[in-house]
Amino acid sequence: MLGRDGPDPPPRARGLKRTDSELTPEARRRFDRNIRLAAVGEAGQRRLLAARAAIVGAGGLGSAAILYLAAAGVGHLRIVDAERVELSNFNRQILHGTADLGRPKVESARETVLARAPACHIETVSERITPDNVSQIITGCDVVLDCTDNFPTRFLVADACWRARVPLVSAAVLRFEGQLLTVIPAERSPCYRCLLPAPPPPGESPTAVDVGILGAVAGALGALQAVEAIKVILGIGRTLAHRLLIYNGLEATCRTVKRTRDPACPLCGGS
Repeated sequence: MLGRDGPDPPPRARGLKRTDSELTPEARRRFDRNIRLAAVGEAGQRRLLAARAAIVGAGGLGSAAILYLAAAGVGHLRIVDAERVELSNFNRQILHGTADLGRPKVESARETVLARAPACHIETVSERITPDNVSQIITGCDVVLDCTDNFPTRFLVADACWRARVPLVSAAVLRFEGQLLTVIPAERSPCYRCLLPAPPPPGESPTAVDVGILGAVAGALGALQAVEAIKVILGIGRTLAHRLLIYNGLEATCRTVKRTRDPACPLCGGS
């Protein structure tokens, strides 16, 4: 799955171009500090340039994840978000500026990315993810980043990625806290539902509207999502495929807990 060219993307996505993985003199200078990493090198940088990542959500998590993926040289980003920029976004959503108020988030996200990484190929999908379009949205991707803020969409994306055998990096943040995990669809690897079998009932789980969120926490977890996605693309390091990372900014603690496959899991238990 990693590093391959996939089938054509969804017909409603805008701005599709094939990514050139050539290391031009400009690219060598731009990604010099990546290339100097022993685990990356020139071969790894070419792989990043040829890679395709879908980022579902261009908010607090997505802002940091998108910017760092583009900065690392991930050559093709598919940004998915149906919302428009609002004033209450600005404490955490650094992709967007005051002049973007009222604009679709995918448009301001695209402009911000291209101002920093003009060679990055951007697709924008200004749609809500539904059972009808989720498989199209993840088609052809090497990795998907779940940067959403609600359980129904998280489960929809996680289920679709597992069935399509597309790696998923998922994060959630609230107040001063965040959680992060990676799902690699493979034998003996736990899926998202192995951790949380079903979405909580509506109204049972608080949201940022209810209790707030520190923007820098969203940025920290979004940046870590980018790190995990880059590791997945390159096939390096130890991912969070069997662990859950838990961060508490107020207490300045970061820990991981083990995740295992649930034989009774409604999604992967029988596979």
